[in-house]
Parts: sequence; structure tokens; C-alpha cells
Amino acid sequence: MARVTFITGGARSGKSKYAQQLALQQSQLPVYIATARVWDADFMERIDRHRDQRGPEWTTFEEEKRLSSLPLEGRVAVIDCVTLWITNYFSDSHYDVDASLEACQKEFDALMQLDTDLIIIGNEIGMGVHAPTEAGRKFTDLHGWINQYIAARANRVIFMVSGIPLTVK
Repeated sequence: MARVTFITGGARSGKSKYAQQLALQQSQLPVYIATARVWDADFMERIDRHRDQRGPEWTTFEEEKRLSSLPLEGRVAVIDCVTLWITNYFSDSHYDVDASLEACQKEFDALMQLDTDLIIIGNEIGMGVHAPTEAGRKFTDLHGWINQYIAARANRVIFMVSGIPLTVK
């Protein structure tokens, strides 16, 4: 059974940096799981910046959806991030919230069956203004439900505010 630390917070709150520090405290050879798709040139620059911040001790896997298929047994792994991971399901299902929620929960449950230490990064996107589009509102709902699903099963939940970790659970 996986041991999970869920780190959530706003954009640029220090989630990734904190998650990587935790992973390096637990393992000399941690795993980094990048869930992002390359949407445009700006996004590629962001991916490159994240990649450059990690040292040679990291093993990186790029996986958009099937995280449980990765060789994680006995490893410490950072999943960066839930928001981009569920975006892949949401986009592929043509914005079907129910199908996306079911697929994400099923994949998360499979991931939980592994003997691994997971440090999962998510975002709190529902703390600001309401999205102006139907797809945006649906995604906000989906994200909130997935965050609740993960947090309920996590051993620890950390909320990041301005680089400061606050223990929630």
C-alpha cells in the first residue's frame, strides 16, 4: 500500500520545491513523475525550467495518465502534478466530468496498491473567482473532487502558502 503525502496550494506557492526537498530527505535516488503535455512553446519553457532545477540523482518519468504503470515499487516518487494529470483525462474525454472523475479515481486506486512513497502535488484552483466558461467551471469541480479523493486517502496533507508549509492532516 502506498504512503502518500499530498501537497496542495496556489500557483507559485512553493509546492514543487518543497516536494523535491521532502523526496531528497527520504531517498538519495528519488523519482520525478512529470504529467504535463506540451501545449505550446511557453509551456515547454516551463517544463525545461523544472527539469533544470533537478539534479542528476533524479530519475524522471514522463507519463500523462497511467501513473500506476511506472516502476515505482520501493521508490520515493514525486508526482507533479494532479492538475496537469487530470487535464489529460478531461481533455481526452471531451470535457466529460463524470468519465474523467471515474478514470482518475480508478487510476489513483491502482497507484495506491503499489509499495511506494508518493509525494503528490496539486493545486487549489477553486479559491479564486469562478471560471467564466462552462469547461472551466467543470474542470474546477473535477479538480476539487479529485483533491478531496486524494486528501482523504493521504497519510499527510500539506497546504503551501508563500513557500510556507502548513500541515492540514
